Amino acid sequence: MLPLLSHQQTLEPVYLAYLDALEQSEYSGDIDKRYSARLVQATDNSVYQFLPQAVLYPKNQQDIQIALMLAATDAFRSVTFSARGGGTGTNGQSLTHGLILDVSRYMNRVLEVNAEQGWVRVEAGVVKDALNDALRPHGFFFSPDLSTSNRATIGGMINTDASGAGSLVYGKTSDHVLALRSVLIDGSVLDTQPLDAGLLCNLDNVSDNPLGQKLISAVAAVCREKRTQIENQFPKLNRFLTGYDLKHVWNDNLTQFDLSRILTGSEGTLAVITEAKLNLTPLPTERAMVNIKYDSFQSALRHAPSLVAARATVVETVDSKVLNLAREDIVWHSVSDLIQEVPGKVIDGLNMVEFAGDTVEVEQKLASLEAVLTEQISKGECGVLGYQVTQDKPSIEKIYGMRKKAVGLLGATKGRRKPIAFAEDTAVPPEKLADYIMEFRAVLDGHNLQYGMFGHVDAGVLHVRPALDMCDVEDEKLLRVISDQVAALTLKYSGLMWGEHGKGVRGEYGPSVFGDELYGVLQDIKGLFDPDNRLNPGKLVAPKHTGALYYDIDSAKRGKFDRQIPIEVRDAFPDVMNCNGNGLCFNYSSYSPMCPSFKVTGDRVQSPKGRAGLMREWLRLLEAEGVNVNALAKAKPLGLLQRVQNTLNAQRDYDYSHEVMESLKGCLACKACSGQCPVKVDVPKFRAQFFNIYYQRYLRPAKDYLVAGIEDSLPLMAAAPRLTNFAAQNPLSQWVIKKAIGYVDAPALSVPTLKQRLDGHASRGYDLAALQAIPEEARSQFVLVVQDPFNSFYDSGLVLRFIQLIEKLGLKPVLLPYKPNGKPTHIKGFLDKFAKTAQSSADFLNQVHKLGMPMVGIDPALVLCYRDEYREVLGANRGNFEVKLANEWLLNVIKDLPAKAPQDKQYTWFSHCTESTAKPNTANEWTKIFAHFGAKLTAVNLGCCGMAGTYGHEAENLERSKALFEMSWQQTLAKIEQPQVLVSGYSCRTQVKRFAGYKPKHPLEALLELANI
Repeated sequence: MLPLLSHQQTLEPVYLAYLDALEQSEYSGDIDKRYSARLVQATDNSVYQFLPQAVLYPKNQQDIQIALMLAATDAFRSVTFSARGGGTGTNGQSLTHGLILDVSRYMNRVLEVNAEQGWVRVEAGVVKDALNDALRPHGFFFSPDLSTSNRATIGGMINTDASGAGSLVYGKTSDHVLALRSVLIDGSVLDTQPLDAGLLCNLDNVSDNPLGQKLISAVAAVCREKRTQIENQFPKLNRFLTGYDLKHVWNDNLTQFDLSRILTGSEGTLAVITEAKLNLTPLPTERAMVNIKYDSFQSALRHAPSLVAARATVVETVDSKVLNLAREDIVWHSVSDLIQEVPGKVIDGLNMVEFAGDTVEVEQKLASLEAVLTEQISKGECGVLGYQVTQDKPSIEKIYGMRKKAVGLLGATKGRRKPIAFAEDTAVPPEKLADYIMEFRAVLDGHNLQYGMFGHVDAGVLHVRPALDMCDVEDEKLLRVISDQVAALTLKYSGLMWGEHGKGVRGEYGPSVFGDELYGVLQDIKGLFDPDNRLNPGKLVAPKHTGALYYDIDSAKRGKFDRQIPIEVRDAFPDVMNCNGNGLCFNYSSYSPMCPSFKVTGDRVQSPKGRAGLMREWLRLLEAEGVNVNALAKAKPLGLLQRVQNTLNAQRDYDYSHEVMESLKGCLACKACSGQCPVKVDVPKFRAQFFNIYYQRYLRPAKDYLVAGIEDSLPLMAAAPRLTNFAAQNPLSQWVIKKAIGYVDAPALSVPTLKQRLDGHASRGYDLAALQAIPEEARSQFVLVVQDPFNSFYDSGLVLRFIQLIEKLGLKPVLLPYKPNGKPTHIKGFLDKFAKTAQSSADFLNQVHKLGMPMVGIDPALVLCYRDEYREVLGANRGNFEVKLANEWLLNVIKDLPAKAPQDKQYTWFSHCTESTAKPNTANEWTKIFAHFGAKLTAVNLGCCGMAGTYGHEAENLERSKALFEMSWQQTLAKIEQPQVLVSGYSCRTQVKRFAGYKPKHPLEALLELANI
């Protein structure tokens, strides 16, 4: 039996009292004390896990001031804070056991763009790519780049002094900070910007903040006094991140002082940055990328300095492991033509070289490099196997998209050991990189480890991720050993262990880098800003006399908790366990399919990463209670009366399972995560597993039974469609259904029905024996149409027109008998029923499959269910039957048909979420098909329409469903004439009809019109 689960992680009394007092104050933001919210913020993109006391979401700077002022009172001086943005840190940068100040939910505005002077003013929570969206119309961009740019915030970039591709040209974040506004530990506000040295004599003219004046005076003095030691001690690196940038607070001739340089890279340990004024870079007029292919990764590394010498803007490298993982991912379809194989050769390394600038300059550099590469290939030099050039901006962005996804792709490595981040952003002088990497590889090879490598060779930064199993205690110990070895190795090569992503828990290596004297200066500066060590304590340095750092390499990791889950349970929930925290599901763009529930709520609990984390804790708590979850999945539900009682007591009795349910029921089951997530986390899969177990203890809502039973009920309802529609569609019935069941806007059955439309038609009257009697050579002329519940019963006209299209193409359609697919039962977690339905349908379709005639289905979600959920649940019992999507089938058919002359017909295709992520080449296929019929088809990239099967019909989801539609679909539809809109998903067409007021055509209907011209 599923027990009540309690986590025992109650809030400390001082934090409870503080949060109660904060709620009574003028603080206007959100305060989230839910265990689920704390768990989601307990991890980032690292291996660490620190459970915070609560999460604060300030709505403005005043909220942060109020929070810190309250904490400055004697009663709450032990309350600690850590500011957080996108949560993309790779070494626990923003993790804390205190309070999280998450500025990403509300403080995410672009406040001012000054195109004439080339600067922008933003709040700290704005996402980097969202900022560039706002700047693009003005002809500018914020140039420091990073692989997590679609979810990393500007505040996070400032706090880690982030940089990435092209940093030799574009610099680090600190090189673009013109001014900062920050809230200090006492709640006061400090504005910082470059100051002429003469102004420091009278600080009243600089700031009216007494604490701010003290900080400016003290930091200026100590950094000037220690100037010689700083110059001698600090490594000479493009990527040098000190934490507190003692070197650059003064300019070279000591005429200008800027306290912002201390705050930039401070990882939230000195103040809470709320606003930034940033300088901007003009968008280049011309861009060109050369993808150079090598016989080894070492060849790529050793060739890189000559590419830098060719004055490239960017030189990025990836190894064969990353390339091979990319080939297996959804991203590869977009770049395969740009990184083609070299006949007879194996590509084991790749350098991506970009030139950006004015047209003449780029063309000259490109021509020069091509001449050199061509000669090297002809002579067999430098390991160069070949190269490809693209000057198409969208193609260049696709290449970068693949490179940016490399971090997450490594998490898809097979086996229990996964490449992880802990010593992966080391920096050494670029001319020493190849030799350094050879020694680094020797260290890892000495431990018999696999690893992936990629990075910014132009800046001497290479990301190396060794594969370790953090559930293995010995591997966790090995992480410490390797960290120490790599820290020593970087010093040997005059480098630094933290070259790009900040220190996080690696502050313990600071003394060996800075020396005792300068490390003492860092401690003093921390003490000036935060004497009680309450801002992100335990990171970088601690004030003197406050003890050692709280956190180090050995601090608590996710593996400590995950290893409490038995191996057989981990194996039963691979999607739950494989989430590596890369956070791609936090993509800011409403035009990205993953993840609609996060996009519409802004709640990280409502995301794939959040759901996977909550499920891991659920599995851990079950094991702590001695419950075998695999056995539980096969158990029978409690009796009805017991489930009624448990449900009635749900408000009284805390059960952690309710928090998991709250997260999972918000999922739209669109399956975008299973395709777009680099490690293929399939939330609908483990959501169904959880539902199946949860409802053994609690009552299911009535709407679940309605959805799960719809496929079986439809043939009965279609026997009297007008009566059914009258009974269900009148206002009184709709009101009752909404109130009693929680279901709204249910579609009407088709009238006439499919049976009536095809009465007497040759496609009706399926007869297996007659089909088996057809000679083998004639069977290719037949097409078997596989019915689905939604199109056959709610859009029968589409099925008719598909049959007519088949005939128009000179083929013979046969309508197969209707068989329930089972998708609705799977979505609602009726796994036993789904398995029976799936087996029944699979048995039938395998029988038909033997005919050797193509089977084709119309609705993408249902067809793809045959390939995914059927294979998952039935295993070998699924058989080998294949149901093609209409576009897959048509792509083969048109090979034997003459192309039609071009016509003045244009269409725009809107894809289904499941379709576009599981089959990313679908848009290209439809485009090719329409071109063959003489028409032009344009595909648009959009987020979720908000319907997702039956999600949008559930009353509790109605507002979110509408909001999702408005995010991307509504405005895009408004720009296109209705006859030109084509939508392949039934649920998407239903949503358009509901909120846009018209029913769009399916691509098949448009093709029939074209075929009849």
